[in-house]
Amino acid sequence: MTTARRLLSPLIGATLLLIASAHVVAQPAPSSARTTPGEALQAWVDAFNSRDPKRIVALYAPAAVFWGTTAKTIATTPAHVWDYFKDAGQRPATRVMIESSHLRLFGDVAVISGAYTFADVTDGQRSNVRPARYSIVLQRIEGVWLIVDHHSSRVPDP
Repeated sequence: MTTARRLLSPLIGATLLLIASAHVVAQPAPSSARTTPGEALQAWVDAFNSRDPKRIVALYAPAAVFWGTTAKTIATTPAHVWDYFKDAGQRPATRVMIESSHLRLFGDVAVISGAYTFADVTDGQRSNVRPARYSIVLQRIEGVWLIVDHHSSRVPDP
């Protein structure tokens, strides 16, 4: 082995190790990846059920439009989406459960429509049950599915 090769070999190895380490560190954690529309919908359910408005709002793209179940107006800015969810923690027992889900995929856009139920859950008992229907449009942005349109409305009484 030549002197140059003997000197460069450890340097090249260290450089490759640094490059590989930087790549691994830059990868998002699998739990936050939301690499499928189904994972994005489940992330929304989990965030909603956490009652943490920051977790909920983080799932909406900056240009998202949101028509909430009890909203009087449509939310067209991140601030309006925040206004809708900001008091979620004041209703700590409220939960949402997906009843049905119909996914259609169009490249980097997905549409999920279905039914969900809102209820107050205390000690495993549901009260104040409110059936609703939803349509959520997701867009894959930089590898992550974000909500770009969300409409929710109560199911009318029979």
